[in-house]
Amino acid sequence: MSARILVAAHNHPALHPGGTEIFAHDLFRAYQRAGCEAIFLGATNQIHREARPGTSFQGIGPAGDELLLWSGHFDRFFMSQVDLYGIVPDLEELLRDFRPDVVHIHHLLLLGAEFPHIVRRTLPDCRIVMTLHDYYPICHHDGLMVRTSGKELCHKASADRCHACFKDIPLDRFTLREQHLKALLRTVDRFVSPSRFLRQRFIEWGLAAELISVIPNGIPVRAAPARPDRNGGGRPIFGYFGNLNPWKGVPVLLEAARQLIADGCEFELRVHGGAPFQSEGFLDEIARLFGETAPIVQQRGPYRREDITELVAAVDCTIVPSVWWENAPLVVGEAQALGKPVIASNIGGMAEMVEDGVNGLTVSPGDPRALASAMRRIIDDPDLQRDLTVNARKPDDIDTTARRYLDLIETIEPARIEAA
Repeated sequence: MSARILVAAHNHPALHPGGTEIFAHDLFRAYQRAGCEAIFLGATNQIHREARPGTSFQGIGPAGDELLLWSGHFDRFFMSQVDLYGIVPDLEELLRDFRPDVVHIHHLLLLGAEFPHIVRRTLPDCRIVMTLHDYYPICHHDGLMVRTSGKELCHKASADRCHACFKDIPLDRFTLREQHLKALLRTVDRFVSPSRFLRQRFIEWGLAAELISVIPNGIPVRAAPARPDRNGGGRPIFGYFGNLNPWKGVPVLLEAARQLIADGCEFELRVHGGAPFQSEGFLDEIARLFGETAPIVQQRGPYRREDITELVAAVDCTIVPSVWWENAPLVVGEAQALGKPVIASNIGGMAEMVEDGVNGLTVSPGDPRALASAMRRIIDDPDLQRDLTVNARKPDDIDTTARRYLDLIETIEPARIEAA
């Protein structure tokens, strides 16, 4: 399929290397390799770029096929684009100039939930696809579906439950928020979920099941040297990769490591990632835990995306201890692609990617003792590590994923005049 595709996300991986931005950008390049003419549009704000008077757009990258949309005026509660006299006309002009056959949306933050409607109004025949990466439309708590008090997992959103998390926001505003977002999302032709779990969450929220396809996230193919086998012994090396924040389970991981050190276990833990925009209390907590577990636990700091393969290849086992319903963490795919076992929380999309005792180990979220027990199994049993490695489930490469998206897009009827 040869098409013009506008790929839109809520940031650019060069500015904010989150999983959604990275995957969206990888897919954008894969579309180009498949023969499509593609542009990447990443929305940003004053955290990463200052506004430039007279235009909403800024360039990024050397090729001229990547743009930033400066969106400093945005209603996070309603996920609404409020700059009707600046951003909206500029978006309409971009759409008219590029005239994409397909707009592929990866997030509504900063872009605004009105974006699909703007596309439909400007280009009635354009096909609109949206990948659901998290639960932002469902949950005002940063799309986590975790209660604001006690970090309790939330199984279902409702106006009453959401108001209980945010008592300063009137209950009826949560009802209006849901109606507002569902009305605007009706303009989307097809949704894609990288996991069955997240698909089911959105069906329960009210999206039509027949409109949501499951396409797992693919990753670029990259060769990397493998770490030598432990040969029946030796000290295993565990690795953590990602931003350091409470929801990724970093304190749980560090506490598990502290328990293993106290028990005299021999291992190494490399923690890769920065802690941007975190509270002082959280930073103090992890600083204390890093101090108590050094030098066995090494805080290695932020890393570049192009280094991830080499870093993952250098460890024996990757740990993903998230305490929220992760959808499809890219690091699990990176590890499995290199034949590395994964220890992950047994919730959300992680439970679909890691089967306990087959290609990794799973543990209850937020339980340092359970995580320490799983790590101890790897430490004490090199044969188990080898067995889990043999059963690693390699994800699709990103070019295969792009073809699956293009096949889906071809099934969409382009004429939607009635919705314009």
